Amino acid sequence: MAAYPRTRNAALVGAVCTALAVGLVGCGAEEDPDAGTNGVGKLSPRKIESRALKAVEGAGAVRLSGSVVTRGRTYTLDMRLKQGKEGGGIGQLSTKGKTFEMLRVGDDLYLKADADFWASQGGGKQSKSDAEAASKLDDKYVKVPTGDPAYKQLSGFTDMDLLLDGLFDLRGGLGTGERGRVGGVRTIRITGGDGSGGAVDVSLEGTPYPLRLERAGDAGILELADWNEDFTLKAPSKDHIIDYGRQITAGS
Repeated sequence: MAAYPRTRNAALVGAVCTALAVGLVGCGAEEDPDAGTNGVGKLSPRKIESRALKAVEGAGAVRLSGSVVTRGRTYTLDMRLKQGKEGGGIGQLSTKGKTFEMLRVGDDLYLKADADFWASQGGGKQSKSDAEAASKLDDKYVKVPTGDPAYKQLSGFTDMDLLLDGLFDLRGGLGTGERGRVGGVRTIRITGGDGSGGAVDVSLEGTPYPLRLERAGDAGILELADWNEDFTLKAPSKDHIIDYGRQITAGS
């Protein structure tokens, strides 16, 4: 009868020792920061940038939101963009306290804003005829001709290729920054010039898309989401369109 307690105690001691050993190993081991990721966090900054650019080139759509500073003017935007011949973009753009909607389908660019926005475009004191003309544009889609200077200036905000080519520009030597999260997604940061040349947070989950961009020289911060998620681009109905070239005078 005496052998039974000794056998039981030996088994109990062995189990306790095993549990302690496992616990100590678990406490001493470092967690792998790349576990469950796409692996780009292990790469050099140059290779991370290359993977991110390749992901951008292969994407058919994206959503950009945030701010862009160009030629001393700050633009706040929230745009959905699509590549291709029938591509374009849709969303809102704000500058100098004024907000308007933009829609481009193929080569056709439309602007939509309230009467106050259009009334402010003439500059200086507004006449009664100016106010009346602006009221006719209220909540209508104004089609901008391709030869108008405004077309060249604004259509770039609806061009996915052009916009991303101009924004994804890290200056100076590339380095690897901190790991973090953008929209709940784990990211790795690459920087240009230790951060002064801009920074890009690249996804560590799935395709290594850029998810956040800090432009060099405090030229704006953008978040990039909904990569490769298709959406519908459709021209407005004819009764909601005013043709800029035919129905708005040069003075207006």
